[in-house]
Amino acid sequence: MASGENRPTLPAGLDGQGLRIAIIKAEWNTSIVARLVEGATAGLEDLRATVVGPISVPGCLELPLACQTVAKFGNVDAIVATGVVIRGETTHYEIVSEGAASGIQAVQLETGVPIAFGVLTVESIDQALERSQGQGQHNVGEEAAVVAVEMARLVQQYE
Repeated sequence: MASGENRPTLPAGLDGQGLRIAIIKAEWNTSIVARLVEGATAGLEDLRATVVGPISVPGCLELPLACQTVAKFGNVDAIVATGVVIRGETTHYEIVSEGAASGIQAVQLETGVPIAFGVLTVESIDQALERSQGQGQHNVGEEAAVVAVEMARLVQQYE
């Protein structure tokens, strides 16, 4: 099965107008992260949300603190966190990917600000490229933009 075949369709009527959504990007694997940010930006603009950023941090382990800071003080409705962790020969991959994922999850639960996980955790550069294609193709950044808008609207329903 090709990557992305089971992706959900865009929810009917989803509109980000009036939402402020931050994009936070890790600087490692810059060329691939740039593709994710392009996808996230295009997705948010297509949904008419206001894009804040992108805000840069050194790496994926720094994403949770940046997300926490922006969630608390950035006056945003949601965040898209982007980065790339590519497996190497050491346990560094597991430490970074787990730390980023669990840290981001903890921040959104603590703050109530949705954080869409646009971080690739892949085995190879080829897998990262496959998941960061141009607009309308498989781009995890663009998919995360939709998630951010959808979750921001969900939270607004219950505030």
